[in-house]
Amino acid sequence: MTKITTKARGALSTREFAFPAQRKEPLENASHVRNAVARFDQVTGVTDAERVAAWQRILRAAKTYGVTVDRAD
Repeated sequence: MTKITTKARGALSTREFAFPAQRKEPLENASHVRNAVARFDQVTGVTDAERVAAWQRILRAAKTYGVTVDRAD
């Protein structure tokens, strides 16, 4: 996975995170999208509604970056 500096992460728009309110799981490139898919079930401190919305954002980002997602939603 590509590394993101603290400064670069802070500069990301809230819309570039799977969980924007918590700024968890950045989705700014294919590597981070794959990581978000792999770690999706490990995210804590979010509601079921936030999890559903995050999954939709992850799927959109995957499509944008050409990442194949094998997991059924």
